[in-house]
Amino acid sequence: MAQAGSRPGAGPTRRTARWERYRVTHPFSARDQAGLCGAIAGVVGLAVLLGWALDMKGGVVIVAALPFIVSWYENRRTAFQFDAAGARFGTVPLPWSDITQLVVATPEGGAHTLIGARLRPGASLPAGGTLLAHDPEMPAPIHVAVPRAKFDLRKMVTKARKYAPAHLRIVVADPSGEHVAA
Repeated sequence: MAQAGSRPGAGPTRRTARWERYRVTHPFSARDQAGLCGAIAGVVGLAVLLGWALDMKGGVVIVAALPFIVSWYENRRTAFQFDAAGARFGTVPLPWSDITQLVVATPEGGAHTLIGARLRPGASLPAGGTLLAHDPEMPAPIHVAVPRAKFDLRKMVTKARKYAPAHLRIVVADPSGEHVAA
């Protein structure tokens, strides 16, 4: 069924915000797994307690809390993400208006790929964000390290062409110099 005001060939607008992004996650860690299991066990325990003490349906608590638990877990695991609002480097969000380029560097023999951002003149980093120390392989001032096995440059470029602003360039930095990703 065609939707009013949509372009021909455009997908449905419902639930698209979740998929209009590029995201790279950290590998699973035992600490995050324990936190997730603990949060789920706590919610189930609270549901049982409320069901017993208040004669309330425990399923309501579980259904109400589950989206918050999943969101917390996804945010902990996200190393880099960009969507319609901007890019996020770990816990540091940056709006597209502050970013001129995304820079990708893959150090020789390393297990990680570095993804960084060059900022427009006068742009500043948000307060409270924690960043990695400067890496000589990364020419951008803000960056994150993502597992090389989870990074896909072609997918990143495709999603950027689709969802990022037109002014954004993705640059690959290697020992021979820098070039725009194709």
